[in-house]
Amino acid sequence: MFEGAAVPGPRQLKLMPSFAGDLPDPMHSHEDVLVRVTGEDVVAVRNAVADVKAIALKAGWTVRWGIDGFRSENRVEGGRGLARNPFHFTEGFGNPASEREVADRALVREGQGEPDWAVGGSYQVVRVVRFATELWDKDSVGEQERIMGRRRDGKWLDGAPVGEEPNFAADPRGRQTPLDSHVRLAAPDRRNPPLLVRRSYSYDRGNGDTGIIFFCLQRDLAKGFEAVQKRLEGEALAKYVLTTGGGYFSCPPARRRLDRRPQLEVVRERGWHGGALRRQQGL
Repeated sequence: MFEGAAVPGPRQLKLMPSFAGDLPDPMHSHEDVLVRVTGEDVVAVRNAVADVKAIALKAGWTVRWGIDGFRSENRVEGGRGLARNPFHFTEGFGNPASEREVADRALVREGQGEPDWAVGGSYQVVRVVRFATELWDKDSVGEQERIMGRRRDGKWLDGAPVGEEPNFAADPRGRQTPLDSHVRLAAPDRRNPPLLVRRSYSYDRGNGDTGIIFFCLQRDLAKGFEAVQKRLEGEALAKYVLTTGGGYFSCPPARRRLDRRPQLEVVRERGWHGGALRRQQGL
């Protein structure tokens, strides 16, 4: 996308690598531009997607892949956007509650070695993750909670409420929260949370193909998503999930105050569509 451009590209932007257990489909991965359309009205979202596709085609772009998503039980609690995923667990508790914290994790800063135009923007990771829901539902709720490391409603396995942090140091052998549980591997030190802001959407394409469209924003790919993903290698959840597509993208700064929450303020979304475009050669 930035080859031959008059301005330098984002320093960290690259093709998303395959991590342990991934099986990416090349036809649903990477590409030049990602367009994300969200809204409260599903019909309005679909109409907007059709308009974007028509404009893109006229401008010489090819729509390579796309996927529709939704957020079940979408709501805000304690300043965090929450929703239930296809595994029946509530997601979003790990996000910061204040706009200042969101900006601190997500927005590119001066002094990072990025081009001037990219300061105030963000790096976005998109992952299409298929869930083995039939296999998952054969496990008891208690076993599912030990695999995740939290109760379905977000409470901690050591009894700590949602708004407090668990004391993993007091459980060095993982008797309360297993050492290979998802949340314990993703954020082993809750006082120093991962440097990213995440938001997921559920999808259901029929014939058992259901899961989440995971995406997260961060100012540094290596310190954000990649650090978490490497820690998750060997997690108990691995046999229930399969990443089949996605990519890395650079988000330019929004035309508004940069200390505002970046693209995460919509909490009543019912319709969602993400699509990736490729520019035709010679244009």
